[in-house]
Formats: sequence, C-alpha cells, structure tokens
Amino acid sequence: FRLTEMIVVLMGVCGCGKTTTGRLLAEKQKWPFVEADEHHPQSNKDKMSKGQPLTDEDRWPWLDSLMEESTSYPNAVMACSALKTIYRDHLQQRAATKGKELRFIHLHPPREELQKRLASRTGHFFPAALLESQLRTLEPPLPSATCAVVVSTTQTEILEQALAAIAAWQSGLEQPAKGESLK
Repeated sequence: FRLTEMIVVLMGVCGCGKTTTGRLLAEKQKWPFVEADEHHPQSNKDKMSKGQPLTDEDRWPWLDSLMEESTSYPNAVMACSALKTIYRDHLQQRAATKGKELRFIHLHPPREELQKRLASRTGHFFPAALLESQLRTLEPPLPSATCAVVVSTTQTEILEQALAAIAAWQSGLEQPAKGESLK
C-alpha cells in the first residue's frame, strides 16, 4: 500500500518547532502549509494571551476548521498541537470522512530547549507560562504506522527525519520509526 496523498500533522507542545519545521517541510514537498494558529478564533487567542489554557470545548471548532482547509488539498503539511489522543482521533476521523490519510510527526525536544525557544519568541499570543499546562495535557503518541516521533533539537536533523518519515509512508513502509523515536 503506497500513500500518494496525505496530510502530515506536525504536533507537539508550544515551542517544539511545528511552524518552523512545517513551513520548511511544505516548501521541500511543494505542499501547502496549514498553520493552526491562523485558525484559532479570537476568543481562543484572547484566552491564551491571558495565560488561560483552552478547554476541549474551545478546541473542537478549531480542529474542524483546520481539517476543513487541510482536506481541501491533495497533500498538505499542518502544524497543530494535537496534545490529546482524542484530538488526534478526531483529526483522523475528519480526514477519513474526506477520504484522506493523516500521518503525525511528534516534535519532542527536551524541556530546556522548549523553555529557551519560548523565552526568545516575540510577538506571539501564546505566553511561555502556558508551557507547563501543555506538558501536563500532552498524551505523547508512541511511534506507530501513523506516527513518527522526532526528538532532535537541530532544525536540519528535524527536517531530515520528517522527510524520511514521509518518504517511508509514501513508499508503503508501515513504520518509519521501527518502533523507536527518530534520533
């Protein structure tokens, strides 16, 4: 079974590199890039900017909006935190209703790296103080046929591993990570 069309979701907590990696990956693949932050309603952005974590009820319309755009393309790269299993399952179900395959790449740098990145980030509505909330909420996916886990910190390595995962999925390999995190 070879995948010729797919939506690749770069997932993880704030500061893990979803947007940076997503833009680079989309450029390399010549696929559209769908940025989750652009789909948050203003009420979600206001809530987060005040340091308040989003609830499940806040997230469902946002996830649906992301999938509406993502599934309109044959292939796409999407940046989305997808912190909980129920969110990832929801995204998978929405993709399936549109006849699309969804694959996840979990970007998982060390906590110290996340803190460093967030401390240097400017002009973003998401405050660094919410990192702890996201880490508590995160239900880390295990490497599987539909999810690769990337633990590297350098952008070059992250991009290489993401491209390798996509190539493996496209060539029909069930599990690019062979049951382990990509390092």
